[in-house]
Amino acid sequence: MSITIVSSLDVFCRQQACEALAAGLPNAVVVFHDLLEDGLVIRRIFTDGQAIERHKRKLEHGCLSCTVRLDVVPTVDRLLARGEQNTILGLPPAVSAETAVLALHKGLGRSFSVDSAVLACAPDAVEDQIWDHHTLFESGYTPVPHDDRTAGEFLIGELSFNDTVLLSDPALIPVDPKTRSRGVQLIHELAPHASVGEGDAGCSVRAGHHDYAQAAHRTALGSVLIPGSPSTAPFSTVVQRAERPLHPERFRHALGILAEGCCWLRGRVWLAAAPECCIAVKGIGPRVWLENTGAWPPESRTGQENGAGTDREWHPVFGDRATVLAATGEGMDATEIKRLLSGCELTDAEMMAGHESFPDPFNLNSTR
Repeated sequence: MSITIVSSLDVFCRQQACEALAAGLPNAVVVFHDLLEDGLVIRRIFTDGQAIERHKRKLEHGCLSCTVRLDVVPTVDRLLARGEQNTILGLPPAVSAETAVLALHKGLGRSFSVDSAVLACAPDAVEDQIWDHHTLFESGYTPVPHDDRTAGEFLIGELSFNDTVLLSDPALIPVDPKTRSRGVQLIHELAPHASVGEGDAGCSVRAGHHDYAQAAHRTALGSVLIPGSPSTAPFSTVVQRAERPLHPERFRHALGILAEGCCWLRGRVWLAAAPECCIAVKGIGPRVWLENTGAWPPESRTGQENGAGTDREWHPVFGDRATVLAATGEGMDATEIKRLLSGCELTDAEMMAGHESFPDPFNLNSTR
């Protein structure tokens, strides 16, 4: 069986994308799962536009991951058993494609392939969704109260992991052409690896295009892929490096300035207060956080991936240790970002001091 996975924040975008994909794939089975309040899951299955099944199920623990594990995976297994060749899987809103892919690989004993992981979205809403500070629950995208992800976190994760983006315009409110065009440009900048197309009748995805290993690398904490193609104005991506460790307090101040002007900040930091640890940085819209990902890798990794170069370089003294940050947004100033990072690097005198002499405002040194 070949499976096309469709993720989205919006049921109308998902519906439009799945119908368009089905129009270009005759005899495909289209499955929609929706999680409602109190753990109620509704499953609908269509073939050639005709509903062949509708089922309700109450889950004891109504969360998105349980919906995937207890209903999505068994449904796909049943379709596999009866010999279906092509399935379009419309996930519940806010369920990530990666969650579904991992659950399918873990829960299915039969052979299958993921042709494509598709994000369905309304381009005129993307920028506002990235900057929305509310959680998915607060914004009404999910009925799960303890889901504290933001819409931006979901979208950036899907734009990084998925190989295809289908643009949808649900006919609910008029779409401003300029806002839509700006959204399309932003999507291209955030997902330069992805195939971006209109979610209209007969749209298609390239069979066998999804590569989980590459997708997982794109979403790995601290990963930075250097864009292999020109930026899409008015948005751009700036990648900057700093070879010396960064002073924690100076970096704390600079981080606020860096995050202020970009919708997506990512990379890793060599922090003087935790020199043995690779510190991942992630900033999406109004949220920025740092995470200790463990010891620095023992050797360098170089190569090319999806037309974008990796950011790993090997220093004769410091090895793989370095600060590498990528910032995507409007009007990015490479010179200013370089100045900010350079101002955070340790001086010669500070390099001579032990890391115990530096404050740890982020409390990231796990060796203490």
